[in-house]
Amino acid sequence: MTRLAATEPEAALGLAERAVEQATAAGASEAEAFVVVNDRALTRFANSEIHQNVAESDVTLNLRFVVGRRVAVASTGRVDDAGVRDVVGKAAEIARSVAELEDWAGLPKPTDVRPVDAAYSAATANASPELRAEGARAVIAAADDAGVTAYGSFSTEVESVSVANSNGIRAAERRTSAQLLTVQMAGEGGSGYAEATAVDATTFDAAALGREAAEKARSTSNPVAVEPGDYPVVLDAYAVVDLLDMLGYLGFSALAVQEERSFMEPGRQVAAPTVTITDDGRDPAGLPMAFDGEGVAKQRVSLIEAGVCRDVVYDQQTAARANRTSTGHGLPAPNFYGPFPTNMLFAAGDATREELIGGLDRGLLVTRFWYTNPVHPKKVIVTGMTRDGTFLVEGGRIVGPVRNLRFTQSYLDALAGVEAIGRERRCLRGFLGGSVVPDVRVSAFTFTGATEH
Repeated sequence: MTRLAATEPEAALGLAERAVEQATAAGASEAEAFVVVNDRALTRFANSEIHQNVAESDVTLNLRFVVGRRVAVASTGRVDDAGVRDVVGKAAEIARSVAELEDWAGLPKPTDVRPVDAAYSAATANASPELRAEGARAVIAAADDAGVTAYGSFSTEVESVSVANSNGIRAAERRTSAQLLTVQMAGEGGSGYAEATAVDATTFDAAALGREAAEKARSTSNPVAVEPGDYPVVLDAYAVVDLLDMLGYLGFSALAVQEERSFMEPGRQVAAPTVTITDDGRDPAGLPMAFDGEGVAKQRVSLIEAGVCRDVVYDQQTAARANRTSTGHGLPAPNFYGPFPTNMLFAAGDATREELIGGLDRGLLVTRFWYTNPVHPKKVIVTGMTRDGTFLVEGGRIVGPVRNLRFTQSYLDALAGVEAIGRERRCLRGFLGGSVVPDVRVSAFTFTGATEH
């Protein structure tokens, strides 16, 4: 089997071109090949000991084979000549039996794809097990100093992504990402969380992340119950990233608008005037990428500006329906989500963390959410739980931990109630891609239930 390197996107592009050529020779009126080559590595730790180091390499060739308005998709992990012939044959067979898409817009044409140097770090591409072990040991040492137990992982990934199509698109780049996260446990129900995501794995301050999680774990032992109800809250960045994920999934997509399930209406005020959210694949603060899964250059899209709805993201199909051009937010076919904002940024404010908490007369500090699910998509009503550090704040001071709470809350109402935004932001792993988010203070958040323990 042919070996492709994740650090050499040109080779992956050559494979994509070969697949497109064979597809058109086999009768495709249009063809598109998406090739991704991944080298991933992961070091896990549990009970304050490193217990696993794993690495894997894989390649995927995804072929979109079009005959008129019949669109078929087939994929393979085989990249030798026989593998390419096989996937072309399967796609051609599928295309003969699928129904026509009445509004098929055709594959996109070339755009001005410019490299994003900030998307790749040689330090991450060359990261060794020893580098990851060093980060894990620093987290564990912080937990040991605090008398708590550390769990977590340190992962690194390098990938080459290439797209070619029969309309002339040729796009290729290499990308890297790394994530260090830890959950730390203390006695009597205490737990704390910390996470960092970056293009460059050597930029993590592992010891600081360990101390952050350890301090929350120690501080959350013996939590007390508070009555459910509406509370003003300070949401850590780890909770704010869930807000962006849900907004992206439920509202910021042109498909959601076209299916009339999105809250987005240009000019509609949905958030506090201090709230600005954009999607920018070229911003080095996040996990940059130059183009999308269709090989279209990523555009900067203003989603919410000063609290007002501005625009949504498009792929080729949704753009054609709206007489627009793609904003470079298509996902690889087959894609059931529609276009998706993969590089969201929540604009920073000017408040320190102390000022955010100090603005609570009586409220809650929430580290993160988990098990969140939409209840009402158009209103972005979401239910979920708090986790790994929920604290009661009185008179602007943290007075102690509280048991985890269930919430049922409109994330739009939460954005409308934003009172202050932190000046510091974190890059965190989102639903798809990376998001850059600050801590925020919200005037009211609805908690509907409490846990027994």
